[in-house]
Amino acid sequence: MKVKPASRTEAVQEYYFSRKLRQIDEMRKAGVDIINLGIGSPDQPPSENTISRLKEVAEKPTSHGYQSYSGIPALRKAFAGWYRTYFNVVLNPESEILPLIGSKEGIMHITMAFVNQGDEVLIPDPGYPTYSSVTSLIGGKVRYYNLKETSGWQPDLQELEQSDLTRVKLMWINYPHMPTGTRASQGLFNKLAGFALRHNILLCNDNPYSFILNKDHLSLLSVRGAMDIALELNSLSKSHNMAGWRIGMVGGHSEYIKNILKVKSNMDSGMFLALQSAAAEALNNPPSWYDSINAVYARRRKIAEEILSLMKCRFDKDQVGLFVWGRIPEEIINPELYIEELLIKAHVFITPGFIFGSNGMRYIRISLCADESVLMEARKRIISYLRNIPIVR
Repeated sequence: MKVKPASRTEAVQEYYFSRKLRQIDEMRKAGVDIINLGIGSPDQPPSENTISRLKEVAEKPTSHGYQSYSGIPALRKAFAGWYRTYFNVVLNPESEILPLIGSKEGIMHITMAFVNQGDEVLIPDPGYPTYSSVTSLIGGKVRYYNLKETSGWQPDLQELEQSDLTRVKLMWINYPHMPTGTRASQGLFNKLAGFALRHNILLCNDNPYSFILNKDHLSLLSVRGAMDIALELNSLSKSHNMAGWRIGMVGGHSEYIKNILKVKSNMDSGMFLALQSAAAEALNNPPSWYDSINAVYARRRKIAEEILSLMKCRFDKDQVGLFVWGRIPEEIINPELYIEELLIKAHVFITPGFIFGSNGMRYIRISLCADESVLMEARKRIISYLRNIPIVR
Protein backbone atom coordinates (compact mmCIF):
# COMPACT_ATOMS: atom_id res chain seq x y z
CA MET A 1 0.00 0.00 0.00
CA LYS A 2 1.18 3.53 -0.75
CA VAL A 3 -0.62 4.89 2.32
CA LYS A 4 0.09 3.06 5.55
CA PRO A 5 -2.76 2.49 8.03
CA ALA A 6 -2.73 4.15 11.43
CA SER A 7 -0.54 2.43 13.99
CA ARG A 8 -3.57 1.82 16.18
CA THR A 9 -4.78 -0.83 13.73
CA GLU A 10 -1.75 -2.91 14.73
CA ALA A 11 -3.17 -3.15 18.26
CA VAL A 12 -6.22 -5.16 17.15
CA GLN A 13 -7.12 -7.98 14.82
CA GLU A 14 -10.21 -8.56 12.73
CA TYR A 15 -13.05 -9.74 14.98
CA TYR A 16 -13.05 -13.54 15.33
CA PHE A 17 -16.64 -13.93 14.17
CA SER A 18 -15.96 -11.75 11.13
CA ARG A 19 -13.26 -14.20 10.03
CA LYS A 20 -15.23 -17.31 10.97
CA LEU A 21 -18.40 -16.18 9.19
CA ARG A 22 -16.33 -15.60 6.07
CA GLN A 23 -15.02 -19.16 6.31
CA ILE A 24 -18.54 -20.53 6.79
CA ASP A 25 -19.79 -18.49 3.84
CA GLU A 26 -17.04 -19.91 1.62
CA MET A 27 -17.91 -23.45 2.70
CA ARG A 28 -21.57 -22.86 1.93
CA LYS A 29 -20.69 -21.47 -1.50
CA ALA A 30 -18.83 -24.72 -2.11
CA GLY A 31 -22.05 -26.62 -1.38
CA VAL A 32 -21.49 -27.57 2.25
CA ASP A 33 -24.54 -27.30 4.55
CA ILE A 34 -23.15 -25.65 7.70
CA ILE A 35 -25.14 -25.38 10.91
CA ASN A 36 -24.06 -22.25 12.77
CA LEU A 37 -24.54 -22.50 16.55
CA GLY A 38 -22.03 -19.76 17.20
CA ILE A 39 -23.47 -16.26 17.13
CA GLY A 40 -26.24 -14.94 19.37
CA SER A 41 -28.39 -13.27 16.74
CA PRO A 42 -32.03 -13.85 17.75
CA ASP A 43 -34.03 -15.58 15.04
CA GLN A 44 -37.46 -14.76 16.50
CA PRO A 45 -39.12 -11.48 15.44
CA PRO A 46 -39.89 -8.44 17.58
CA SER A 47 -43.46 -8.09 18.84
CA GLU A 48 -46.14 -7.34 16.26
CA ASN A 49 -46.89 -3.95 17.79
CA THR A 50 -43.20 -3.01 17.45
CA ILE A 51 -43.19 -3.74 13.72
CA SER A 52 -46.54 -1.99 13.24
CA ARG A 53 -45.21 1.11 14.93
CA LEU A 54 -42.11 1.08 12.72
CA LYS A 55 -44.24 0.93 9.60
CA GLU A 56 -46.66 3.60 10.83
CA VAL A 57 -43.94 6.15 11.58
CA ALA A 58 -41.83 5.33 8.53
CA GLU A 59 -44.77 6.09 6.23
CA LYS A 60 -45.03 9.67 7.50
CA PRO A 61 -43.26 12.17 5.21
CA THR A 62 -41.97 14.10 8.21
CA SER A 63 -40.15 11.13 9.77
CA HIS A 64 -37.04 11.08 7.65
CA GLY A 65 -34.96 14.01 8.83
CA TYR A 66 -32.12 14.23 11.32
CA GLN A 67 -33.02 13.44 14.91
CA SER A 68 -31.69 14.60 18.25
CA TYR A 69 -28.27 13.32 19.31
CA SER A 70 -29.87 12.45 22.65
CA GLY A 71 -32.71 10.41 21.19
CA ILE A 72 -36.38 11.30 21.11
CA PRO A 73 -38.12 11.99 24.47
CA ALA A 74 -40.50 9.05 23.95
CA LEU A 75 -37.61 6.59 23.76
CA ARG A 76 -35.81 8.00 26.79
CA LYS A 77 -39.06 7.89 28.77
CA ALA A 78 -39.68 4.31 27.63
CA PHE A 79 -36.21 3.25 28.79
CA ALA A 80 -36.81 5.00 32.13
CA GLY A 81 -40.15 3.23 32.53
CA TRP A 82 -38.58 -0.12 31.64
CA TYR A 83 -35.86 0.36 34.26
CA ARG A 84 -38.37 1.44 36.88
CA THR A 85 -40.70 -1.54 36.19
CA TYR A 86 -38.18 -4.36 35.87
CA PHE A 87 -35.03 -3.16 37.67
CA ASN A 88 -36.57 -0.93 40.35
CA VAL A 89 -34.23 1.87 39.28
CA VAL A 90 -35.39 5.46 38.82
CA LEU A 91 -33.53 7.30 36.05
CA ASN A 92 -34.26 10.82 34.87
CA PRO A 93 -35.10 10.45 31.16
CA GLU A 94 -33.92 14.01 30.49
CA SER A 95 -30.40 13.67 31.86
CA GLU A 96 -29.55 10.13 33.01
CA ILE A 97 -30.33 8.08 29.88
CA LEU A 98 -28.65 8.26 26.49
CA PRO A 99 -30.00 6.09 23.63
CA LEU A 100 -27.28 4.48 21.51
CA ILE A 101 -26.91 2.75 18.16
CA GLY A 102 -26.51 -0.51 20.04
CA SER A 103 -24.56 -1.06 23.24
CA LYS A 104 -21.42 -2.05 21.30
CA GLU A 105 -21.27 1.59 20.20
CA GLY A 106 -21.53 2.53 23.85
CA ILE A 107 -18.40 0.57 24.73
CA MET A 108 -16.44 2.76 22.32
CA HIS A 109 -18.08 6.01 23.45
CA ILE A 110 -17.56 5.32 27.16
CA THR A 111 -13.93 4.36 26.65
CA MET A 112 -13.24 7.43 24.52
CA ALA A 113 -14.97 9.68 27.05
CA PHE A 114 -13.05 8.49 30.12
CA VAL A 115 -9.85 6.64 29.24
CA ASN A 116 -6.67 8.57 28.46
CA GLN A 117 -3.67 7.06 26.74
CA GLY A 118 -1.88 4.85 29.24
CA ASP A 119 -4.84 4.53 31.62
CA GLU A 120 -5.51 0.95 32.68
CA VAL A 121 -8.83 -0.77 32.06
CA LEU A 122 -9.88 -3.86 34.01
CA ILE A 123 -11.38 -6.41 31.63
CA PRO A 124 -12.84 -9.84 32.52
CA ASP A 125 -11.22 -13.07 31.32
CA PRO A 126 -13.31 -14.66 29.92
CA GLY A 127 -15.28 -11.75 28.55
CA TYR A 128 -16.57 -9.94 25.50
CA PRO A 129 -13.56 -9.31 23.19
CA THR A 130 -14.74 -5.79 22.28
CA TYR A 131 -13.78 -4.49 25.74
CA SER A 132 -10.11 -5.16 25.08
CA SER A 133 -10.07 -4.20 21.40
CA VAL A 134 -11.66 -0.81 22.05
CA THR A 135 -9.26 -0.15 24.94
CA SER A 136 -6.31 -0.91 22.67
CA LEU A 137 -7.66 1.23 19.84
CA ILE A 138 -7.84 4.37 21.95
CA GLY A 139 -4.44 3.83 23.60
CA GLY A 140 -5.53 2.48 26.97
CA LYS A 141 -3.74 -0.40 28.68
CA VAL A 142 -5.66 -3.68 28.87
CA ARG A 143 -5.44 -5.31 32.28
CA TYR A 144 -7.28 -8.61 32.56
CA TYR A 145 -8.79 -9.89 35.78
CA ASN A 146 -9.58 -13.57 36.26
CA LEU A 147 -13.00 -15.13 36.27
CA LYS A 148 -12.81 -18.84 37.04
CA GLU A 149 -15.33 -21.62 37.42
CA THR A 150 -13.90 -22.43 40.87
CA SER A 151 -14.88 -18.95 42.08
CA GLY A 152 -18.30 -18.98 40.42
CA TRP A 153 -17.08 -16.80 37.53
CA GLN A 154 -16.85 -13.82 39.88
CA PRO A 155 -13.86 -11.49 40.28
CA ASP A 156 -11.48 -11.99 43.19
CA LEU A 157 -11.63 -8.48 44.60
CA GLN A 158 -9.20 -9.30 47.37
CA GLU A 159 -6.61 -10.30 44.78
CA LEU A 160 -7.23 -7.09 42.86
CA GLU A 161 -6.95 -4.92 45.97
CA GLN A 162 -3.54 -6.39 46.73
CA SER A 163 -2.30 -5.11 43.36
CA ASP A 164 -1.41 -1.59 42.23
CA LEU A 165 -4.65 0.07 41.09
CA THR A 166 -3.38 3.66 40.84
CA ARG A 167 -3.58 3.77 37.03
CA VAL A 168 -6.91 1.94 36.71
CA LYS A 169 -9.58 4.27 35.33
CA LEU A 170 -12.37 1.94 34.27
CA MET A 171 -13.58 -1.60 34.97
CA TRP A 172 -15.86 -3.64 32.73
CA ILE A 173 -18.28 -6.13 34.23
CA ASN A 174 -21.03 -8.05 32.46
CA TYR A 175 -23.76 -9.70 34.54
CA PRO A 176 -25.63 -11.80 33.61
CA HIS A 177 -22.27 -12.86 32.26
CA MET A 178 -21.42 -13.69 28.69
CA PRO A 179 -20.13 -16.30 27.88
CA THR A 180 -20.57 -18.23 31.14
CA GLY A 181 -24.23 -17.43 31.86
CA THR A 182 -23.47 -16.54 35.49
CA ARG A 183 -26.35 -14.68 37.13
CA ALA A 184 -26.13 -11.24 38.64
CA SER A 185 -26.65 -10.89 42.38
CA GLN A 186 -27.25 -7.97 44.68
CA GLY A 187 -24.38 -9.11 46.87
CA LEU A 188 -21.94 -9.16 43.97
CA PHE A 189 -23.03 -5.72 42.79
CA ASN A 190 -22.66 -4.33 46.32
CA LYS A 191 -19.09 -5.65 46.54
CA LEU A 192 -18.16 -4.34 43.11
CA ALA A 193 -19.61 -0.89 43.76
CA GLY A 194 -17.75 -0.70 47.07
CA PHE A 195 -14.51 -1.69 45.33
CA ALA A 196 -15.01 0.97 42.65
CA LEU A 197 -15.82 3.66 45.22
CA ARG A 198 -12.73 2.85 47.30
CA HIS A 199 -10.43 3.12 44.31
CA ASN A 200 -12.21 5.81 42.28
CA ILE A 201 -12.75 3.47 39.31
CA LEU A 202 -15.60 3.94 36.84
CA LEU A 203 -17.53 0.64 36.95
CA CYS A 204 -19.42 -0.24 33.77
CA ASN A 205 -21.94 -3.08 33.65
CA ASP A 206 -22.85 -4.39 30.21
CA ASN A 207 -26.34 -5.80 30.80
CA PRO A 208 -28.03 -7.10 27.61
CA TYR A 209 -28.89 -10.64 28.80
CA SER A 210 -31.02 -10.11 31.90
CA PHE A 211 -34.31 -11.02 30.19
CA ILE A 212 -33.22 -14.29 28.55
CA LEU A 213 -34.22 -17.36 30.61
CA ASN A 214 -34.03 -15.17 33.68
CA LYS A 215 -36.73 -13.70 35.88
CA ASP A 216 -34.38 -12.03 38.34
CA HIS A 217 -33.75 -8.68 36.64
CA LEU A 218 -30.96 -6.80 38.40
CA SER A 219 -29.20 -3.53 37.62
CA LEU A 220 -25.90 -2.31 38.99
CA LEU A 221 -27.53 1.12 39.29
CA SER A 222 -29.84 -0.21 42.02
CA VAL A 223 -26.92 -0.43 44.46
CA ARG A 224 -26.48 2.40 46.96
CA GLY A 225 -23.79 4.80 45.77
CA ALA A 226 -23.59 3.26 42.31
CA MET A 227 -24.83 6.36 40.51
CA ASP A 228 -21.70 8.17 41.71
CA ILE A 229 -19.29 5.61 40.26
CA ALA A 230 -21.11 3.43 37.73
CA LEU A 231 -22.66 3.25 34.28
CA GLU A 232 -24.87 0.57 32.80
CA LEU A 233 -25.31 -0.39 29.17
CA ASN A 234 -28.41 -2.14 27.94
CA SER A 235 -29.73 -3.21 24.57
CA LEU A 236 -32.86 -4.35 22.77
CA SER A 237 -30.82 -6.74 20.61
CA LYS A 238 -31.27 -9.85 22.75
CA SER A 239 -34.18 -8.95 25.03
CA HIS A 240 -36.50 -7.80 22.22
CA ASN A 241 -35.17 -9.70 19.17
CA MET A 242 -33.94 -6.46 17.59
CA ALA A 243 -30.23 -7.12 17.01
CA GLY A 244 -30.19 -5.63 13.51
CA TRP A 245 -32.13 -2.54 14.61
CA ARG A 246 -29.13 -1.31 16.67
CA ILE A 247 -30.96 0.16 19.64
CA GLY A 248 -29.27 0.43 23.02
CA MET A 249 -28.74 2.82 25.92
CA VAL A 250 -26.40 3.88 28.66
CA GLY A 251 -27.71 4.98 32.04
CA GLY A 252 -25.95 6.78 34.85
CA HIS A 253 -25.17 10.10 36.52
CA SER A 254 -26.00 13.12 34.38
CA GLU A 255 -22.38 14.34 34.37
CA TYR A 256 -21.17 11.01 33.00
CA ILE A 257 -23.90 11.09 30.35
CA LYS A 258 -22.92 14.62 29.30
CA ASN A 259 -19.35 13.52 28.66
CA ILE A 260 -20.42 10.46 26.68
CA LEU A 261 -22.66 12.71 24.59
CA LYS A 262 -19.65 14.89 23.74
CA VAL A 263 -18.13 11.88 22.00
CA LYS A 264 -21.30 10.46 20.54
CA SER A 265 -22.47 13.76 19.00
CA ASN A 266 -19.24 13.89 17.00
CA MET A 267 -19.69 10.36 15.64
CA ASP A 268 -23.30 10.06 14.48
CA SER A 269 -26.29 12.21 13.59
CA GLY A 270 -29.01 10.47 15.55
CA MET A 271 -31.17 7.43 14.84
CA PHE A 272 -34.03 7.11 12.35
CA LEU A 273 -37.24 8.34 14.00
CA ALA A 274 -39.23 5.23 13.07
CA LEU A 275 -36.66 2.97 14.74
CA GLN A 276 -36.75 5.03 17.93
CA SER A 277 -40.54 5.12 18.02
CA ALA A 278 -40.76 1.37 17.46
CA ALA A 279 -38.17 0.75 20.16
CA ALA A 280 -40.24 2.79 22.61
CA GLU A 281 -43.20 0.58 21.69
CA ALA A 282 -41.14 -2.58 22.25
CA LEU A 283 -40.12 -1.45 25.73
CA ASN A 284 -43.80 -1.48 26.68
CA ASN A 285 -44.27 -5.15 25.77
CA PRO A 286 -46.19 -6.97 28.53
CA PRO A 287 -44.49 -9.64 30.69
CA SER A 288 -46.36 -12.32 28.74
CA TRP A 289 -44.37 -11.42 25.61
CA TYR A 290 -41.06 -12.09 27.36
CA ASP A 291 -42.53 -15.36 28.69
CA SER A 292 -43.44 -16.52 25.20
CA ILE A 293 -39.94 -15.83 23.89
CA ASN A 294 -38.33 -17.62 26.80
CA ALA A 295 -40.58 -20.65 26.39
CA VAL A 296 -38.97 -21.15 22.98
CA TYR A 297 -35.47 -20.69 24.38
CA ALA A 298 -36.19 -23.16 27.18
CA ARG A 299 -37.06 -25.91 24.69
CA ARG A 300 -33.96 -25.16 22.66
CA ARG A 301 -31.79 -25.14 25.73
CA LYS A 302 -32.74 -28.73 26.53
CA ILE A 303 -31.40 -29.84 23.15
CA ALA A 304 -28.25 -27.74 23.58
CA GLU A 305 -27.67 -29.39 26.95
CA GLU A 306 -28.12 -32.80 25.30
CA ILE A 307 -25.41 -31.85 22.79
CA LEU A 308 -23.05 -30.85 25.58
CA SER A 309 -23.77 -34.11 27.40
CA LEU A 310 -23.05 -36.10 24.24
CA MET A 311 -19.72 -34.30 24.01
CA LYS A 312 -19.09 -35.18 27.68
CA CYS A 313 -18.96 -31.52 28.60
CA ARG A 314 -19.67 -30.37 32.14
CA PHE A 315 -22.10 -27.44 32.48
CA ASP A 316 -24.10 -25.49 35.03
CA LYS A 317 -27.85 -25.97 34.67
CA ASP A 318 -28.45 -22.68 36.53
CA GLN A 319 -26.80 -20.46 33.91
CA VAL A 320 -28.93 -17.87 32.11
CA GLY A 321 -28.78 -15.93 28.86
CA LEU A 322 -28.72 -16.70 25.18
CA PHE A 323 -26.05 -19.42 25.27
CA VAL A 324 -25.06 -22.62 27.03
CA TRP A 325 -21.47 -22.77 28.28
CA GLY A 326 -19.74 -26.08 28.91
CA ARG A 327 -16.30 -27.42 29.85
CA ILE A 328 -14.66 -29.79 27.39
CA PRO A 329 -13.44 -33.09 28.93
CA GLU A 330 -9.76 -33.37 29.78
CA GLU A 331 -9.13 -36.16 27.25
CA ILE A 332 -9.56 -33.56 24.50
CA ILE A 333 -5.95 -32.40 24.24
CA ASN A 334 -6.50 -29.57 21.75
CA PRO A 335 -9.89 -27.86 22.20
CA GLU A 336 -9.30 -25.46 19.29
CA LEU A 337 -8.58 -28.31 16.88
CA TYR A 338 -11.56 -30.25 18.24
CA ILE A 339 -13.96 -27.39 17.46
CA GLU A 340 -12.43 -26.83 14.03
CA GLU A 341 -12.86 -30.53 13.21
CA LEU A 342 -16.52 -30.32 14.23
CA LEU A 343 -16.91 -27.61 11.61
CA ILE A 344 -14.94 -29.37 8.88
CA LYS A 345 -16.17 -32.93 9.44
CA ALA A 346 -19.55 -32.61 11.16
CA HIS A 347 -20.42 -29.27 9.51
CA VAL A 348 -21.48 -27.78 12.85
CA PHE A 349 -19.94 -24.53 14.13
CA ILE A 350 -19.77 -24.11 17.91
CA THR A 351 -17.96 -21.16 19.47
CA PRO A 352 -14.64 -22.06 21.13
CA GLY A 353 -14.18 -20.51 24.55
CA PHE A 354 -10.61 -19.38 23.92
CA ILE A 355 -11.84 -16.36 21.94
CA PHE A 356 -13.14 -14.91 25.23
CA GLY A 357 -9.78 -15.21 27.00
CA SER A 358 -7.30 -17.71 28.38
CA ASN A 359 -9.70 -18.81 31.13
CA GLY A 360 -12.13 -19.94 28.43
CA MET A 361 -9.62 -22.26 26.77
CA ARG A 362 -11.28 -25.51 27.81
CA TYR A 363 -14.85 -24.37 27.20
CA ILE A 364 -17.34 -24.10 24.36
CA ARG A 365 -20.47 -21.99 23.87
CA ILE A 366 -23.65 -23.03 22.05
CA SER A 367 -26.08 -20.36 20.88
CA LEU A 368 -29.83 -20.82 21.37
CA CYS A 369 -30.57 -18.75 18.25
CA ALA A 370 -31.40 -21.77 16.11
CA ASP A 371 -34.71 -23.54 15.56
CA GLU A 372 -35.32 -26.79 17.45
CA SER A 373 -35.17 -28.75 14.19
CA VAL A 374 -31.75 -27.23 13.43
CA LEU A 375 -30.47 -28.07 16.91
CA MET A 376 -31.75 -31.64 16.51
CA GLU A 377 -29.94 -31.95 13.18
CA ALA A 378 -26.77 -30.63 14.81
CA ARG A 379 -27.20 -33.22 17.57
CA LYS A 380 -27.55 -35.95 14.95
CA ARG A 381 -24.41 -34.85 13.09
CA ILE A 382 -22.35 -34.64 16.28
CA ILE A 383 -23.44 -38.15 17.29
CA SER A 384 -22.27 -39.44 13.92
CA TYR A 385 -18.99 -37.54 14.20
CA LEU A 386 -18.25 -38.78 17.71
CA ARG A 387 -18.80 -42.40 16.69
CA ASN A 388 -16.03 -42.15 14.13
CA ILE A 389 -13.21 -40.35 15.96
CA PRO A 390 -10.68 -41.45 18.59
CA ILE A 391 -11.52 -40.37 22.12
CA VAL A 392 -8.30 -38.37 22.57
CA ARG A 393 -7.85 -35.37 20.26
